[in-house]
Amino acid sequence: MNIETCTARREALRRLMHEEGLTALLISQPANRFYLSGFELHDCQCNESSGCLIIMADGKDWLCTDSRYEEAACQLWEPERVFIYRSSSSEALNSLLKDLCGTKPIGVEAEHLAWAYIQRLEPGLGLKAADGLVEKLRAVKDEDEIRLIEASVALNYQLLDWLPSILVPGSDEGSVAWAIEKFYREHGASELSFPSIVAKDANAALPHYAPERPAVFSENCMVLVDEGCRLNHYCSDMTRTYWIGDRPDPRFSEMLERVQEAQRRAIAVLRPGITGREVHKVAVDYFASCGMEEYFTHSLGHGVGLETHEGPRLSPRATEPLVPGNIVTIEPGLYFPGWGGARWEHMAVITEDGCRIL
Repeated sequence: MNIETCTARREALRRLMHEEGLTALLISQPANRFYLSGFELHDCQCNESSGCLIIMADGKDWLCTDSRYEEAACQLWEPERVFIYRSSSSEALNSLLKDLCGTKPIGVEAEHLAWAYIQRLEPGLGLKAADGLVEKLRAVKDEDEIRLIEASVALNYQLLDWLPSILVPGSDEGSVAWAIEKFYREHGASELSFPSIVAKDANAALPHYAPERPAVFSENCMVLVDEGCRLNHYCSDMTRTYWIGDRPDPRFSEMLERVQEAQRRAIAVLRPGITGREVHKVAVDYFASCGMEEYFTHSLGHGVGLETHEGPRLSPRATEPLVPGNIVTIEPGLYFPGWGGARWEHMAVITEDGCRIL
């Protein structure tokens, strides 16, 4: 991560902090921490933090972590503003924030922190929830981010070109998921964007299917595959639905055509100024015209970047207008319980006058 880029991002964040009247902002969400500093994209586990940032209105920011990361932090950050806590992080940060801010307003990413942690951190401090400030910046990708995401998408397309060769009778959901992960690793990705979804027949009716006993592919069956990779820290995310065999069920063919037509209609309206709610409604209205609205059970899309699911959203609750630099998925689906389902997914960047499929 470029140091100058991170510095510019923190300056942009400071402007948002000024609007909120914040003296400091405690950054604890891992992707936000990385976006602003280049330090540790992931936390070790969901109940363990690699560290946090304290972004100060006066520009004297702090990187806070424990002794495991001391050397790495000092290579990245000015050592005199690296704070190493050697006991409870909440108690140590409480003391540091009192020294830095007293009782002046300090923002915290309340949606990320556990309530018990906030209670330990809060005594004597003027804490207030300040969620979404960094996410607002992250939703608009700069040219370098778009280039990196395009590279991740390009590797995804490589996989999609290869994937049909292993979707054959006798293979199974688990072996294909493992082959996808190996392909990405062998072609330069650092990891998957998310655990791959490989779902046969009725399993494809579960949008986030996770197998307990992987189903074996048979001659003439449907398979939904949702996968993506992380390359140079940035994610890709695509879904395709296949028929194995030469006698596709007419019901399958109709379902897939409906899904692809809903996607075409949604892509046609993607542009700056339109809201995610309005784009989602285009797909819903088309499915309703086909009598299939009830079988479209999730939102139309989401942002992709350092995380697979981030802003902006294409959903009934998304009221903010899209702007150039937003990158979103367009992934309508139809799901028929007990029989099967289909989803088809592209990623697109919003441009000055419309959108461009990545």
